[in-house]
Amino acid sequence: MIQPPDTTVPHVVQPNFHVGFDSITKQIEKRLLKRGFQFNIMVVGQSGLGKTTLVNSLFASHLAATSGRVNPKEKLISTPKIKVVSHTIEENGVHLKINIIDTPGYGDQINNEGCWDPIHKYIKEQHVLYLLQELNAQRKPHISDTRVHCVLFFIQPNGHGLKPIDITVLKKLSEIANVVPVIAKSDSMTIAEREVFKIILQKEFAYYQLCLYPNNLEDYDEEEHHVNARIRQIIPFAIVGSEKLINVDGKQIRGRKTRCGIIDIEDEAHCEFPHLRNFLISTRLQDLIETTALIHYEKFRFSRLIALKENSSSQSGSNTNGSSTASQHQKQHRQLVTAGAAPMVSSINNGTLSKHLVQINNTIPAADTPHYPQGI
Repeated sequence: MIQPPDTTVPHVVQPNFHVGFDSITKQIEKRLLKRGFQFNIMVVGQSGLGKTTLVNSLFASHLAATSGRVNPKEKLISTPKIKVVSHTIEENGVHLKINIIDTPGYGDQINNEGCWDPIHKYIKEQHVLYLLQELNAQRKPHISDTRVHCVLFFIQPNGHGLKPIDITVLKKLSEIANVVPVIAKSDSMTIAEREVFKIILQKEFAYYQLCLYPNNLEDYDEEEHHVNARIRQIIPFAIVGSEKLINVDGKQIRGRKTRCGIIDIEDEAHCEFPHLRNFLISTRLQDLIETTALIHYEKFRFSRLIALKENSSSQSGSNTNGSSTASQHQKQHRQLVTAGAAPMVSSINNGTLSKHLVQINNTIPAADTPHYPQGI
């Protein structure tokens, strides 16, 4: 009879001599540096708010071409569809593979009903793709991660608060991704106006119970909870983005030159761009990746597998009435793609996952495969 494992906390033993397992952190670091890191960031907001410019400013690189205009007489060009730009950037031996997901500006039409659907659908599709790879019979050693780790939500600097469409989109996206709101082009407001506007937005976030990043996880210690509380007092970040170099007293700075003076995006007295960059990249990059996997993806995975299991149980009864196995497999896979589940049906109960996956893959029509934008 197999004895169950002992769940009591073992006594910590100190070796009498050096063993060498204290180098495991260096071993992990070496392997991770060799493999590199993946980060996927999505920008969401109305057209003309400087979404692409801000991402280029965050990583101090020209990663994506902006569709903005230089001359005010030019016609404002919006992103027609979701566009993914992929790059690998290197800093001090650390390689970061980054996907920048640029989305169509919502709220630009007369009828804006469902204008957020492509954005919402794209995030869910990446969860589907990851789940399909996870449950494949012959999966890769390292699954390609295209899940959206961070959504930068751009708020128009109108000074009045969120528009109804902003509230709807924020509610939809915060349920499935890490959403970080920012006040776009905050240089169009005075410091006093900006502070009043932030207070209005923070009250609206609380009133509508928007679950924005950062979250308070159970494994966070007291210091992390304290830092999160301070960050929530700053959110939304009032930012200014710029790739232009301006000469000020013989020193090159990144900023904007206006009739009122020069705006240095690196100066905390001018905008909160340094706080945003430090928050997203220097301190919370790994937490954004882990939160996506442990909270949003796990929630999606659990709901889809339970739903597919229940569908399997109901369909197994109808199968006895003469339905063919092949047609049942095709129907189940269509449910998988449209609902966002994984190819496992009765295998949840009887453990025949690999066999069932092979049968499903042999009966998948090409038209039922979800479409993913180029660049992934």
